[in-house]
Amino acid sequence: MKFNPPLQQGTLLRRYKRFLADIETVSGELLTIHCPNTGSMKNCWAESTPCWYSDSANPKRKYRHTLEVTTTPEAALAGVNTGRANALVEEAIAEGVVRELQGYESLRREVRYGEESSRIDLLLSGEQGDCYVEVKNVTLAEGVRGLFPDAVSARGAKHLRELQKLAEVGVRAVLFYCVQHSAIETVEAAREIDPGYAAALDEAVAAGVEVVAYRAAISAGEIRLEKALPFIGGT
Repeated sequence: MKFNPPLQQGTLLRRYKRFLADIETVSGELLTIHCPNTGSMKNCWAESTPCWYSDSANPKRKYRHTLEVTTTPEAALAGVNTGRANALVEEAIAEGVVRELQGYESLRREVRYGEESSRIDLLLSGEQGDCYVEVKNVTLAEGVRGLFPDAVSARGAKHLRELQKLAEVGVRAVLFYCVQHSAIETVEAAREIDPGYAAALDEAVAAGVEVVAYRAAISAGEIRLEKALPFIGGT
């Protein structure tokens, strides 16, 4: 995913009210910008560190700029715009990067399915049947361990139940962790943050749900998935 124009650099001063952040631009201007992340953003930003943001160039937007990349306390980079995760995964599948999801003839987005009125992020279809892909953005790191979720996620547990029901009747179901954090080397459930999600993940995997994780390379000009990471399951 190339940014055109490239992201602009600033200094992140604070993140607050979940969807707002204050930054200082390289020219010294103070801006309040949109923070497109509903999670806690735990461990993936620090005050007075470099950040990168996009400009919608839309003067009608209340906050025309969007926070895209932050610097962690350990000086790694984190892609905090969760709205980009699906597109990153779709692009990586189309370019043949995701080996596990090749060979399908069509891809549809946001397709309704399941008993709990869900929408699957990506539905792949081909002669081999359908493959339901639920995408989650990972930015929480402890050392090189990537953890999901970074806050209690009833919605995440719901999606796992829906995937599990598909797997139990023989439909391919995949949970895809899109890792937008430059230091993460493995992915696992954040059991201490959300034990309910972790238990649901264990049950889903036991029922046949596949877990795939890929890490993104992050820069001001581009974010793209490039490296498969191991998933650490179990208790």
